[in-house]
Amino acid sequence: MPDKKIRCLAVDDEPPALDVLKKYISSVQSLELVGTCADAVEALNLISKRQVDLIFLDIQMPQILGTDFLRTLKNPPKVIFITAYRKFAIEGFELDAVDYLLKPISFDRFLKAVNRVMDASFNGTLSLDKEPQAKDPGAQHIYFRTNRKMTKIALADIIYIESFKDYIKIITTTGTVITKQSISSVEDILPNDLFIRVHRSFIVSLNKIESYSNELVCLNKVELPISRMYRHEVERILNHR
Repeated sequence: MPDKKIRCLAVDDEPPALDVLKKYISSVQSLELVGTCADAVEALNLISKRQVDLIFLDIQMPQILGTDFLRTLKNPPKVIFITAYRKFAIEGFELDAVDYLLKPISFDRFLKAVNRVMDASFNGTLSLDKEPQAKDPGAQHIYFRTNRKMTKIALADIIYIESFKDYIKIITTTGTVITKQSISSVEDILPNDLFIRVHRSFIVSLNKIESYSNELVCLNKVELPISRMYRHEVERILNHR
């Protein structure tokens, strides 16, 4: 059965910003761009004709602010606000926006926002190919950018993630994937009931831990260090599993 798509609308009066959104949306397999608009009037017209699940909505636009436009919609889709000004963040969240992206938008931050949409709406990450009620971690997955494409990795296959310089290595039961991304941005995306940070450079799968001590955790015959900064939290979680 093919993946279901999240139908996205990008609304921004700045063409370069729209180009970035189009590029990012096209890079994520679970997203489908149904249209782009330069103002709220165009957006309202498109929404009346097409089904839209998610709007990437600029706040400062001609004729009407994005926040005011959202208030006019009777049954609005999920919204991720986009703006160059932090001062609009509070108002955006008061309108139940899923997230708030500050320009210029990095791809890592874009992925984090989209994952929040998935968590809020579909109990997943960047895909809809599992049933909403499914709780099996083997049914969940995440996408990582590798070699100019998005690579799908099941969460259940991840053993640990290692950071080195500006890159991370995702070590799985089937191989290793390397991508340019910060380990902190991945930590924000991964479910904390399945993964734990044990060191500045390592995130491990809780289900893959075979044994541990105050200083080390063993996964798949590999020993990884537990740093002093994370030791208390690691022991607290592991002692209650």
